[in-house]
Amino acid sequence: MSNTNRWTVGFLLLSASWFAGAEVQTLTPIREAPPAPELVLRDLDGKTHRLSAYRGQVVVVNFWATWCPPCIREMPSMERAWQHLRDENVTMLAVNVGEDADTVFTFLADYPVTFPLLMDEDASVTRSWPIRGLPTTYIVDRRGRLVYQAVGGRDWDHPTLLNKILELRDAPAATTAIAH
Repeated sequence: MSNTNRWTVGFLLLSASWFAGAEVQTLTPIREAPPAPELVLRDLDGKTHRLSAYRGQVVVVNFWATWCPPCIREMPSMERAWQHLRDENVTMLAVNVGEDADTVFTFLADYPVTFPLLMDEDASVTRSWPIRGLPTTYIVDRRGRLVYQAVGGRDWDHPTLLNKILELRDAPAATTAIAH
């Protein structure tokens, strides 16, 4: 199966589950907590963001596209979550996969956000992450490790998700491994 077909199948499955009314707001622990792949991308203003520059903070890294209905649906909740988290030593980065800046600017007319939107026009950075469909979100701990993932849309301002992120922020940096 080609990569394009895998993305299409994954997208259809995620869309079906999202629109079926799945209200569970969960994050899946990543048992081995591997180091997050480096991410170096520019935002819409041309500023370069490096994931490694955010070491010491919890980072929410969301992979999305404007053509993805679950991505669109979760974007307003991401903005609300960002308004709650931005002064809490937590960073939110949304990586647009495979689209150009004009497409994203047009999207922002209807879905304005204030957190950084990073451009991965050729999806080269995205390919270094374990993404299976869009949206996929990873929570990176203060040591730079992948500790949670969310495949499919979420309500990011839901107290369950916000509390998990803030608990991770409050854990001692040397012991942010997830209890299983």
